[in-house]
Amino acid sequence: MSEQTRILGVDPGLRTTGYGVIDAQNGRIRLVEAGVIAPNPQRSLEVRLAELHAAMTEIVRDLQPQYMVVEELWSNYKNPSTAVLMGHARGVLCLAGGEAGMVVRTLAHTLVKRALVGSGAARKEQVKKMVVHLLGLRTLPKPDDASDALALAIAYALREKRGHVVPGHPRGIEPYSNRERPGRHGGPTREALGGRAAGGEAPLK
Repeated sequence: MSEQTRILGVDPGLRTTGYGVIDAQNGRIRLVEAGVIAPNPQRSLEVRLAELHAAMTEIVRDLQPQYMVVEELWSNYKNPSTAVLMGHARGVLCLAGGEAGMVVRTLAHTLVKRALVGSGAARKEQVKKMVVHLLGLRTLPKPDDASDALALAIAYALREKRGHVVPGHPRGIEPYSNRERPGRHGGPTREALGGRAAGGEAPLK
């Protein structure tokens, strides 16, 4: 029996960061947890970055993924300052993974589309449908940031051919029941969606 691999996908954003964790084992994948981190928009940049880092550190500590997959920074932002702010967010998120000794990888959104749908020009709705299908879910995780993060994790599993699942989640998270966990610095809310009864496990295609 091949070793289980736990993969954390991260869709970075200063306002909202999506995350999605899957287990992959023996050719099957399963949702562990997906959700968002939302720093307080009224706070200063440095405090929001600290909130992002603290919340991601908590997620990594709780779920103990082996790999972190972060969306590659786009180079065609209309406003260059947006790219700079996004770079700040990506930096502290990757730092949280690096501090935990995780393997951190990046994937371009076109590669994610190609891995899940077969075309780098696929529409976002097609990618969302494949997330639901490949994880055997009944409904799409909300908001989009969470499903985008799951798409990153699945794409990495598909590209690396590691995918595969455990017969149950040891933490017993209820499916799609929102949990709120305040981050440090009095700031971000971690809203998580569990994976146990959201549809079971599915084969990695």
